[in-house]
Amino acid sequence: MSKPIVAIVGRPNVGKSTLFNALAGEKISIVEDIPGVTRDRIYADITWLNYHFTMIDTGGIEPESKDIILSQMREQAQMAIDSADVIVFLTDVRQGLVDADHKVADMLRRSGKPVVLVVNKVDSFEKFMTDVYEFYNLGLGDPIPVSAASLLGFGDMLDQVTELFPKSNGEEEEDTRPKIAIVGKPNVGKSSIVNRLLGEERVIVSNIAGTTRDAVDTAVKFNGKEYVFIDTAGIRRKSKIHENLEKYSIVRTVGAVERSDVVVVVIDATEGVTEQDAKIAGIAHNEGKGVIIAVNKWDAIEKDDKTIYKHTEDIRQILSFVPYAEIIFISAVTGQRLTKLYDAIETVIENQNKRIGTGVLNEIMMEATNLQQPPSDKGRRLKLFYVTQVSVKPPTFVIFVNDKKLMHYSYTRYIENKFREAFGFNGTSLKFIIRERDEEKK
Repeated sequence: MSKPIVAIVGRPNVGKSTLFNALAGEKISIVEDIPGVTRDRIYADITWLNYHFTMIDTGGIEPESKDIILSQMREQAQMAIDSADVIVFLTDVRQGLVDADHKVADMLRRSGKPVVLVVNKVDSFEKFMTDVYEFYNLGLGDPIPVSAASLLGFGDMLDQVTELFPKSNGEEEEDTRPKIAIVGKPNVGKSSIVNRLLGEERVIVSNIAGTTRDAVDTAVKFNGKEYVFIDTAGIRRKSKIHENLEKYSIVRTVGAVERSDVVVVVIDATEGVTEQDAKIAGIAHNEGKGVIIAVNKWDAIEKDDKTIYKHTEDIRQILSFVPYAEIIFISAVTGQRLTKLYDAIETVIENQNKRIGTGVLNEIMMEATNLQQPPSDKGRRLKLFYVTQVSVKPPTFVIFVNDKKLMHYSYTRYIENKFREAFGFNGTSLKFIIRERDEEKK
């Protein structure tokens, strides 16, 4: 079961982003080498007690505004509402209850989703509680006072939010079918690929960017095995004008990637690989999923004996953070090499679930350290004592060392490359956990 999604909605300037950043904490400000993965993010993974969920920040809703940007923000907020399991409706005690709050409340009631009414900017409960009671008039239950800026009232709010999460049915059988998310920019042919695999027009295909608004699950049978393909809304490329609007289309993609086993990042061969493709691939990498790069519209390219080599080189350069990704060249229109997608999926799934014996792992690690001596700092040298695999999807390894600070990222990457040389692991990321162990306990 994927993590529940919580959307923060409300009028502009009620403090949605302040609340979002306060709940996300330092996660939102971490900058990684993966392009666009954590910068300017409008979603974040949140943990409260034993609950884990994804929170979405939305643009302010102006229900009847004719302003183009505000109306687009309203549409994007509606998309987040449709995706959410629980909605946090944020209001402002300083501005008081206004007509637009009633209209947003009506919009939320029509959604049929559970709503937690939160009144922000209550920096003093004694001073503002009388004003908080006014929000009972919205008819959405008890208003919960918080101060996003002062980090007050979060416990009561999150208790109410988590209480409304969907309850999983313990008797429900786990769906073991491989789940494949088809992601990419709009109009690269994601829906066409699913339709071609299925053999019928199940998913709406249009050359209008963003036609696929929902993540649609489609079961496809091939060689006696059933696969579930998740076709997602396209992620638009940012522009200066729409920078704050287009990013909301990432919401559905994040959810689809999270509940998938393998992510197929579709690239338009006629455009070539772009920075936006890197951002999309970065989401899959960040979630530890298997990654396949599918270069679609290959039939529309004039080719010579170096065409595939050049495209592959460009992809490897721009998507350098996923050097393990499988690359296939396909055409949804002609069906060229489309069945090869299943071979790639099976390879990735096998590698995502691969387990390597501890003895063999340690042999490879010792060979690696003999070939390239571990780094040292101020006369103290890194020692790698022991490695073991602790989980799969993605394959995760714990390396015991004498000093974690000496285990530089580049040396971890060196060990990873040696593991890949020895065991393959094509199509899947590898995760390494570094732990200290006293030399006396070696």
